[in-house]
Amino acid sequence: MIQDDKANGVFAPPKLKAKPLALDTFRENVVLLSRACIALRPARLAGLRKVELRVGGHGVLASPMICDDDTVVAADEIGLPQPLLRRLGVAPGGFVEIAPARPARSFDAVRAKVLGETLSAADYGAIARDLADHRLSDIEVAAFLVACAGFMTADETLDFTRAMVEAGSRLDWDRGLVVDKHCIGGVPGNRTSLIVTPIVAAHGLLMPKTSSRAITSPAGTADTMEVLARVDLSELEMRAVVERCGACIAWGGRVNLSPADDVLISVERPLAIDTPEQMVASILSKKLAAGSNHLVLDVPVGPTAKIRDRRSALKLKKLFEYVGGRLGLSLEVLITEALQPIGRGIGPVLEARDVRAVLACAPDAPADLKEKSILLAGRVLEADPALAGGQGQARARELLESGAARRKMDEIIAAQGPSPIHEGLGELRHEIHAPRDGVVAAVDCLRIATIARLAGAPTDPGAGLDLLARIGDRVRAGQPLYRLHASEPSDFSFAVEAAEHDSGVGLAA
Repeated sequence: MIQDDKANGVFAPPKLKAKPLALDTFRENVVLLSRACIALRPARLAGLRKVELRVGGHGVLASPMICDDDTVVAADEIGLPQPLLRRLGVAPGGFVEIAPARPARSFDAVRAKVLGETLSAADYGAIARDLADHRLSDIEVAAFLVACAGFMTADETLDFTRAMVEAGSRLDWDRGLVVDKHCIGGVPGNRTSLIVTPIVAAHGLLMPKTSSRAITSPAGTADTMEVLARVDLSELEMRAVVERCGACIAWGGRVNLSPADDVLISVERPLAIDTPEQMVASILSKKLAAGSNHLVLDVPVGPTAKIRDRRSALKLKKLFEYVGGRLGLSLEVLITEALQPIGRGIGPVLEARDVRAVLACAPDAPADLKEKSILLAGRVLEADPALAGGQGQARARELLESGAARRKMDEIIAAQGPSPIHEGLGELRHEIHAPRDGVVAAVDCLRIATIARLAGAPTDPGAGLDLLARIGDRVRAGQPLYRLHASEPSDFSFAVEAAEHDSGVGLAA
């Protein structure tokens, strides 16, 4: 149905009145239409996965749902859940143009990749734009990801990384040196970024740290930082914090950095796809979009980590260096040992506790978390031309042990604002005990992460587990190996059952 815009003498797409709905659809753009909708007949939507919405010059795609209750949404209304209402920027009662979505421009390129072809830079540019505009269905995104997992050249990875940067916002700090540190993940408790960032900022380098939330882990950097401070910062708020403190630790999803990657991640999560090529494109596109020009990258290697052997780590290192170098990023890749989780706490509140202890130089602070943070911060500080070569780690240790890093973290927390979440630990607790006397010979990172997620982390920040024994420790039968925390009885029972079946802790005689 097309309406005649008599005021302008042209035909215009049909319009509906915006009606806010008290629904949170997370990243999904979903709209509710009446079965009697005056703008689009439901029959016309059969087989369509998307409709196109426009307010002024701003447009988004959304998945339609049909409602038979006029009290929820009337024939001349469009029901907008909270995420979509914000993305459109429309006021309640304002008009929204609606039309069937045009086919994705990149569909032919996606299909070519599925058939095993090598794509051009232009192809990847079209795919990245369609991903950012939500023009590809989850089925099409999944097909593209699986095809890339089967075959993707280094030059394709380079082209896709560049395209994902260009499809979103890009921050410019007007500074010669902008540093960052990132870990590829796979090691529970590895919250070094929350210690490295204040050390580096206390030294005087600029470090606008944008981080993701957990994908398959019990906590991401943003999840743990949110226990201490607000992380959902707009670009203006983020800039104000960085100007004031020299650093921030914010959630990158709010500032539209590499939005194509956010769509890919949402599909990768249930498919458990994390190929080297996608990892490189994802991480580097985010760092370049955040305005960083010097990056220290941590690649942990261990029998139950994301990267299992040194050969795979070296291959990944070379791909990072190739793509980063071609895109003008100064990059240092550190291959680190990951035989067990870092620190003691696994889950946002417990990990925040460990970070606080290290920054406060508490006697019982996890030594492994402290030393790894000093190592990584030292490598970042080596980028400072005013610092004598080889002095990075000594300077990092000095800033941590003098209390300068803790004071800087307090400053960052105050600037970002108070945390919106409750900080308490889950009150449901259960200890997993050693079945016999022995020495802890192995701690399975993947199994420990799985049990912590079953307990409710990171959705429940106070859920997770507290490691009480580490590799090399001698334990007696009945001695606790770790303590589970949860808030929901169903999560608690799932985690206890899984831990009793396979604790993830191996003992040797």
